[in-house]
Amino acid sequence: MKVAFIGLGNMGLPMALNLLKAGYSVTGFDLVQSQVDVFSAAGGRAEESAASAVGDVDIVISMLPASRHVEGLYLGSDGILANASPTALLVDCSTISPKVAKDVSHAANARGFAMIDAPVSGGTAGAQAATLTFMVGGNVKDFERARPLLEKMGRNIFHAGGNGSGQTVKVCNNMLLGIQMLGTSEALRLGIANGMDPKVLSDIMTKSSGQNWALELYNPCPNVMENVPSSKNYAGGFGVDLMLKDLGLAVENARDLSASTPLGDLAHHLYELHSNAGNGTLDFSSVFNLTKVN
Repeated sequence: MKVAFIGLGNMGLPMALNLLKAGYSVTGFDLVQSQVDVFSAAGGRAEESAASAVGDVDIVISMLPASRHVEGLYLGSDGILANASPTALLVDCSTISPKVAKDVSHAANARGFAMIDAPVSGGTAGAQAATLTFMVGGNVKDFERARPLLEKMGRNIFHAGGNGSGQTVKVCNNMLLGIQMLGTSEALRLGIANGMDPKVLSDIMTKSSGQNWALELYNPCPNVMENVPSSKNYAGGFGVDLMLKDLGLAVENARDLSASTPLGDLAHHLYELHSNAGNGTLDFSSVFNLTKVN
């Protein structure tokens, strides 16, 4: 089976490398030559454009930064819909607006293409270890067609519903995660202000009703937990600006639907403040410093 992978960034490159390791023939394209060089050195076939990469493949996978990039890649005059074989399955793993995901898939379907949205959770570590969670929206038959490849890149593969459902799940999940990290940080800061040892406090809350993923597996307080970004000066992990982008998608989606998300709105504002203070490239758990008691 021939695969084209468009977008060999921090997430896309390790995902493409895992497909190569699994024995797939993978053609790739990215605007950053150093990423392409790593892909080529691992046995991938680099192309000079997305159009030339998708011309003769069975499945096209894309992993791009934002909605506008996905629209341009698929709908542009020299894009995927204009150059891929109509029998190819299109799989977009970018995190984008649910509305854009639906619009692009409808345009693809109108041209005779099968398409699914398959955003991921698990970060760069999950991409490298092939333990990502895939949240897939689209036709069940198309989902099953893509499953063998997704299983080479991830551990948990979920079918969420029709086109756009994968993006909806991703937006909801990351909104909750952003809120959760803020709440966890506030609770830990309050305990510290009262003279508590943050590790003792974390251990107790982990076994109590306040238990959550951020507290148990990704503690935002430095030196409470080993091998997490907070104990590495908030390096690596999932960046503040990426969380801000995803919260922006949640706020945008809520406004489009007239849905009430006051905590999501507040979280978006707080991460925006944190980013504007020069912390955009740090891990999102660094929002712990935004909640510091003066």
